Amino acid sequence: MFFEERFATIGSEPDEEKDGGENISGVTPNPSPMAKCDECGKNENMPYQCRHCGGTFCGDHRLPENHSCPGLDNWNDPKAVFDSGFDDSVSGANRTNSRSRGERIAAKLGLDTGPGSFLGYFRGNMTYLFLGLMWVTFLLQHIVLLTAGSPAHRAIFVISPQNPLYVWTWVTSIFSHAPFGLFHIAGNSIVIYFFGRIVEQYIGSRDFALLFLGSGVLAGLGQIAIQAYQANPAGALGASGAALAIMGVLTVLNPSLKVYLYFILPVPLWVITIGYAGLTAFGIIGGIGGGIAHVAHGVGLVIGLLYGRRVKDRLRAPSELQLGGGMRRGPGGPGGPGGPGGRGPF
Repeated sequence: MFFEERFATIGSEPDEEKDGGENISGVTPNPSPMAKCDECGKNENMPYQCRHCGGTFCGDHRLPENHSCPGLDNWNDPKAVFDSGFDDSVSGANRTNSRSRGERIAAKLGLDTGPGSFLGYFRGNMTYLFLGLMWVTFLLQHIVLLTAGSPAHRAIFVISPQNPLYVWTWVTSIFSHAPFGLFHIAGNSIVIYFFGRIVEQYIGSRDFALLFLGSGVLAGLGQIAIQAYQANPAGALGASGAALAIMGVLTVLNPSLKVYLYFILPVPLWVITIGYAGLTAFGIIGGIGGGIAHVAHGVGLVIGLLYGRRVKDRLRAPSELQLGGGMRRGPGGPGGPGGPGGRGPF
């Protein structure tokens, strides 16, 4: 596992379900055989998977109100009408009231974010989208360097204290990495791939996207603020701030999560987090690790820890993770989250 935000030196939910597969309660029948109900432990041939909390339940406990679903606290529907978006019998007023602010804005802009739409495919897949953008940006960096030179590369991809008002670099620098080498981008990709999928599953794609982009932007701005104070013109680029924010969230949700490093060595996540926090603190105070944006790391980690505390009481988290082998299967037998009956990446 690696987190490394480079100084720039160049030139210087799963919410989407198939039509007809969900009823008004937001619970989807799961065809996987003999899954165990998370509420009562009953073996069920035809389990139901709740899309609000991800649990697997029998027919008696399939409704959110029958299994103390944490989604009840966030639904904000005084009439307890669970509109899944698939049933026209629910009044338009209730449906409008149950929409999130993002959904209402999308509707005003004429954007279809419902099941089967183009934007619907991003639900549950923002981790993969961000990873893809990182590698596409990495390719574009080399094209710009080889065709337009270092000044153009710096102006497009590097957030710097000389040009803090180049607002596009607030975002492009998150997806950019040190060119002509794989260590930087590969290390961040590994962490985001394994940890990002879990965090997105538990906080939802919209909140995950906001966490990733928000922490990345603030980490970059924090780094160049220190550089401006130190009269250091280097600038910064990389997704390490966002990656550490993701790790911070997961650390709060489940500090004892076992991370199997190299498929062999089980290490609690809190140990890894404390280790990186210590390296970051030493780097900031003692200037250890030249060329690494320690401030960006620290800002990202703090944001993740604070956000994790904010959402901890309403989320469940897994107990084990194997780096290199993907997530462990979820609870509830074959029909649980992560089991054969659960949703895949798409």
